[in-house]
Amino acid sequence: MATIIIVAVVAICLLYFVSTQRSLVSADELCKNALSQIEVQLNSRWDAVLALAKTAAQYAKHESETLVEVIQQRRGEQVNSAEAVNEQTSALNQVMGRLIAIGEAYPDLKAASLYQEAMGGMKQYEENVRMSRMVYNDTATKMNRMVRQWPSSIVASLLHFEQREYLRVDNEEKKNYPNLDEAFKK
Repeated sequence: MATIIIVAVVAICLLYFVSTQRSLVSADELCKNALSQIEVQLNSRWDAVLALAKTAAQYAKHESETLVEVIQQRRGEQVNSAEAVNEQTSALNQVMGRLIAIGEAYPDLKAASLYQEAMGGMKQYEENVRMSRMVYNDTATKMNRMVRQWPSSIVASLLHFEQREYLRVDNEEKKNYPNLDEAFKK
């Protein structure tokens, strides 16, 4: 009788361990997928910024050539961590700020339909990136709960699963973030 109870307890523990491991792997893969989606959205945004810079090149050749070089260097960078996402976002914001300044300096450029379409597209790409960031943070929350809550934390520590870093927008970035709605209205 005691042997049956011990075997049953061991079987239940083993089933829990396997089930928790599968849940942790699933959550980890969802986090990786969410980061990959952010990378895709950021690359699309870089492509849109490149198109905008090429449009601006017709009006401000020297300034735009520099931006095009920066954009081409940055858009191929891999995004595999929250820090890399924040770096890409910061770089995109700096480039967009410069493009908006070029648009302000050249009223003919701002009135061009291609420029206006590109700016409108930028708003959509920014919304896509924002939504992808939200999905990643939600997924990271689920993963972090499993890694921190008992008893799944025991399985997580045995299998070396770690908490995921959240994506944040710091206060300085919020101040420097170009307001596309305002730039588009002027």
